[in-house]
Amino acid sequence: MVHSATVPLPEAGDVEASLCCLVTGLLNLSAGPLMENISMANVSLGSRSPPEPVTPTADPPESLQGVGLPLQVFFCFVMVAILLVALLGNVVVCLMVYQRSAMRSAINILLASLAFADMMLAILNMPFALVTVVTTNWIFGDVFCRVSAMLFWFFVMEGVAILLIISIDRFLIIVQKQDKLSPQRAKVLIVVTWGLSFIFSFPLAVGSPPLQIPPRAPQCVFGYSIEPGYHTYVLIIMLVFFFIPFMVMLYTFMGILNTIRHNAIRIHSHPDSICLSQASKLGLLSLQRPFQMNIDMSFKTRAFTTILILFSVFTVCWAPFTAYSLITTFSDGFYHKDSFFQVSTWVLWLCYLKSALNPLIYYWRIKKFRDACLDLMPKYFKFLPQLPGNTKRRIQPSAVYVCGEHRSVV
Repeated sequence: MVHSATVPLPEAGDVEASLCCLVTGLLNLSAGPLMENISMANVSLGSRSPPEPVTPTADPPESLQGVGLPLQVFFCFVMVAILLVALLGNVVVCLMVYQRSAMRSAINILLASLAFADMMLAILNMPFALVTVVTTNWIFGDVFCRVSAMLFWFFVMEGVAILLIISIDRFLIIVQKQDKLSPQRAKVLIVVTWGLSFIFSFPLAVGSPPLQIPPRAPQCVFGYSIEPGYHTYVLIIMLVFFFIPFMVMLYTFMGILNTIRHNAIRIHSHPDSICLSQASKLGLLSLQRPFQMNIDMSFKTRAFTTILILFSVFTVCWAPFTAYSLITTFSDGFYHKDSFFQVSTWVLWLCYLKSALNPLIYYWRIKKFRDACLDLMPKYFKFLPQLPGNTKRRIQPSAVYVCGEHRSVV
């Protein structure tokens, strides 16, 4: 006899509880590996060091197109020659005026100050520009770059100021018949010009206006800028250094040339008009009158011609640099040209050439300077040519240009 057992059916509440337990178990089973992966990832991330902050890196220095090897060799020879001549020649000028009391006239003291400025330019600027031409990069630091720019303009403006004083002195003597420049006044003017040159150039040493460092030229020069204050400073420097002195010296030379031309016409029209009292002052009574005229006119024009040659050399050497500085300051395209370094090299060393030409002009034009140079040299160094000179008689300039009795200019 088969007995059938009846299994009791679960209640609805028990079914719902079982389903909830089953779903929860499945969810826990599937979420277990995921949580392990997340925890492992967190552990691996925690073991790493925190990311370092990214700092902006400076742009690499702009590469400059330097001078080619043939031009480098050429510039090295030329620059070394300019440096040696400028240094040795101007040292001789300074020693000559310092050692010889007879050479300490007002004009010679001014020329010695000009020679000292050129000599310091050769010592403190030219060697560093020469190294930069070879390396194509400024390697002497930011501070010395600013100081070098200050020294460059300091010595340049002093030399221009001395040329201006000499030109005005010649104008007063020849045109106005006034000889007011004594050695004491010349020394005072030298102190004033050195002080003014320092005042105008010193802001460059403290970075006002700021210069681009490293420079795109063999030396720290004015670069392109859009700042009005920078433009104002450059314009002031160019006016003080070149344009105003150039116009004043040009006016004085035009006046001197006009006076000499009128004197020549008067001498040819009235050959007997030279006054005997003036000839007595000059110690020329024993000479015939044609010789008196020749010596008088030669003495008048020779010193003026020397100053005119110095002025011409100054104009030829510095006019290109002035134009170059102005274009560089106001033209971004010119300043960032690939050939800017080469152009700067040519223009800059044309400026330095003036410092080497000045002592050569003194030797060529001034006989006393030539004799002093030969005396200072040892015998085995006396290879310079003997040039003809004029009379050694010392004559007061004002005594030459004013005729005593009738005040007629001769």
